[in-house]
Amino acid sequence: QVQFVESGGGLVQPGGSLRLSCAASGITFRFYAMGWYRQAPGKQRELVARINSDSSTTYADSVKGRSSISRDNNKNTMYLQMNSLKPEDTAVYYCNALYAGLQYWGQGTQVTVSS
Repeated sequence: QVQFVESGGGLVQPGGSLRLSCAASGITFRFYAMGWYRQAPGKQRELVARINSDSSTTYADSVKGRSSISRDNNKNTMYLQMNSLKPEDTAVYYCNALYAGLQYWGQGTQVTVSS
């Protein structure tokens, strides 16, 4: 069975940092493109960052320059380092895996940026 365990979310003050983790099981991790999506109340789910199987990356303009996505294939884990956090970063962040038409989602982890 496929499972994603997300961690690292929580409450942080504006300007602070968080590192989100997504630990995957039940898939051949190295084959999958991995990504982080987020959804704020009343808004559509949007791509935050993606890292492909070849480790190429894509970032949303809103987080470019202050976020970094990475993966450790030996640990079957993907990370998102977020710095200089803003209130508009507040959302539920979801781990996503994609390969050969197969797509899986994590349960989501809440990130709240507030003073």
